[in-house]
Amino acid sequence: MKKQIIIAGVPRSGKSTVSQKISQNLGYQHISMDSIIAGIEGAFPETGINSDADADLWQNIRSISSKMARFIRAMTDSGEYDECGYGMVIDIFQLLPEHYVRHIDSSVCEIYYFGTADVTPQERYELLKAYDTPKDYTYHQSEAENREDCARIVAVSKKLKEQCELYNLPYYDTSRNREQVFKSVFGF
Repeated sequence: MKKQIIIAGVPRSGKSTVSQKISQNLGYQHISMDSIIAGIEGAFPETGINSDADADLWQNIRSISSKMARFIRAMTDSGEYDECGYGMVIDIFQLLPEHYVRHIDSSVCEIYYFGTADVTPQERYELLKAYDTPKDYTYHQSEAENREDCARIVAVSKKLKEQCELYNLPYYDTSRNREQVFKSVFGF
């Protein structure tokens, strides 16, 4: 594995889980871009980054992705981890394949995409409810909100999978057998 790894994909697809496992097993620093994005939204509204915008979800993701890809490129180009014996693993929702390919140097930073394109919104909702815990943001949402989110996330997953195929980037569906998917990709 390279010293810089990005785990990208839709919410509740296992990004944070696998990023934390990589961090623990390889001694890499784990960086949650969702937290950084929330900080940018709150402190610098002039950036136009608003993950809760009342816009088409895909277009909002594209807008945030184009900005965050350049931000991640600056992080990976900084040389911050060059002298260290460890690397970093970044997990992020809003980074599309089109922006990864355009802005990030794949010779030093590899990426893995996770989604849930291979289920219906109803199946995704049932999986969500089966594994929901008080630690998950979805646990505190209403049934209607979760059903709506599941439909949007399945749609985004399908577009994400299409882009991964277009740009020849790895896409893994974690709708079922998530732990087996992680083991087959990362060995743990």
